[in-house]
Amino acid sequence: MHPSRRSEVPGFEVMRILGRIEELREAGRDIISLTAGEPGSGAPAAVNDAAAGLHASHTVLNYSPALGIMALRRALAEHYQRWYGVQIPAERIAITTGSSGAFMLSFLATFDAGDRVALARPGYPAYRNILSSLDIEVVDLDCGPEVRFQPTVEQLETAHAQGRISGLILASPANPTGTMISRDQLQKLSQWCAEHDVQLISDEIYHGITYGEPAVSALETGDDAVVVSSFSKYWGMPGWRLGWAVLPEHLVDPVSRLAGNIALCPPHGSQLAAVEAFSTESLDFAASQVAGYAAARQALLDALPDLGWEQVAPADGAFYVYAHLGRHMHRWGDSSTYCQALLEQAGVAVVPGTDFDRVTGHEWIRLSLAPGAATVRAGLERIMQFHAANQNPRKDEVP
Repeated sequence: MHPSRRSEVPGFEVMRILGRIEELREAGRDIISLTAGEPGSGAPAAVNDAAAGLHASHTVLNYSPALGIMALRRALAEHYQRWYGVQIPAERIAITTGSSGAFMLSFLATFDAGDRVALARPGYPAYRNILSSLDIEVVDLDCGPEVRFQPTVEQLETAHAQGRISGLILASPANPTGTMISRDQLQKLSQWCAEHDVQLISDEIYHGITYGEPAVSALETGDDAVVVSSFSKYWGMPGWRLGWAVLPEHLVDPVSRLAGNIALCPPHGSQLAAVEAFSTESLDFAASQVAGYAAARQALLDALPDLGWEQVAPADGAFYVYAHLGRHMHRWGDSSTYCQALLEQAGVAVVPGTDFDRVTGHEWIRLSLAPGAATVRAGLERIMQFHAANQNPRKDEVP
């Protein structure tokens, strides 16, 4: 007996780091974690109160419809009208078990084994790993600083000439870089996908968390995209496991049938409480948390001259900073060794870029701003002290 070939996907390095953080804290170490994209604020009060009310009243939580309760789907449809000025029938919105469930269902409903799907590198590793587990070929688009870490039509043309592309996955704001796609660029990519019968899947989970212009939804540039999002980031609800997908009409029934078989339904109690996420009180609370991320981002940008990181992706949104190690590569050799030494010696946890880019990620790190400005400032102070204590450029030295 042996595991299936499709199960042979890489694990997350960040999960190993989180395990080590737990060990160090249990041993009495004071660890500042700037790793995972977990908002520290928790859900809006109105959502928590609604959930508490469900339990206090002994509300029976059973299965919901496969695509979720209509009250939440209607609330999301109204949300798209308010934020983006687009009218989406509630029937085209599928509530899912986190955005992860939305990706799995969308990939299963859209692509066949052997199809080729393009995505940016660096990027969120679960795209690649889910696609690979489904025997779908991942086509890397090398998106470095010269294209602001986002794909271009020219890259798609080149990849398509080498073999038909069936899908394109976009993320704006992106993880790990935080970069965003402009309206004009998104329009061009959307048009190219429509002209070449390529399914566009737009990850918009970080919408609302931006530091200038608001993010543009793929639904503003066409009606055929699959848009995936979640309550995890803007609303601070990762543990509620609640996401959604806005589907083109031809995918609604396939996703419904798949959803009913795979997970039966998304969590019923989470759905009932999440209707309150769209109250004025909840939206005001979420906006206040974005102000905290902005302060943390500014603290890091102010510290950049002293950090010695050569390149930093333009963090237009989300709550990450993706930075090249620069001169510190001479001391540590790669980002995994750097991150390990930083954690063990200075008690600060950041993530090596290897989770996000298998080619050049060993030169990059990702730092999360989600813990807030005070924690980020404390972490930056320790990082600079760590750099000062390790100025000798000997990459062969064991830290």
